[in-house]
Amino acid sequence: MYIYNVTTNIELEIEQEWLSYIKNTHIPAMIATGCFTGAKLTRVMVHEEKGGKTYSIQYAVKDKETFKGYYVAYASDMNTTLDNLFKGNYVSFQTELEVIEDFY
Repeated sequence: MYIYNVTTNIELEIEQEWLSYIKNTHIPAMIATGCFTGAKLTRVMVHEEKGGKTYSIQYAVKDKETFKGYYVAYASDMNTTLDNLFKGNYVSFQTELEVIEDFY
């Protein structure tokens, strides 16, 4: 299994609007692509010297081919939509992770 991790620092002035959009629209749209089997939204527990709040969304992905399919078919539109709504108010980066083993 793999994880597509998106870490975003969002300005405080629009944090609640962004969170509402992410929870109610963006994550459900990502799941609806069929590329992800689930998602986890977390807040990064650090004080940001430059301000804002930082969040991480971790999307579960079954294989590398699914990653490729997401990038080809959906990533551009998803990013454009976020930019249209929040451009200039957030900084984001993505990381692909391979799950080696789960421990609970």
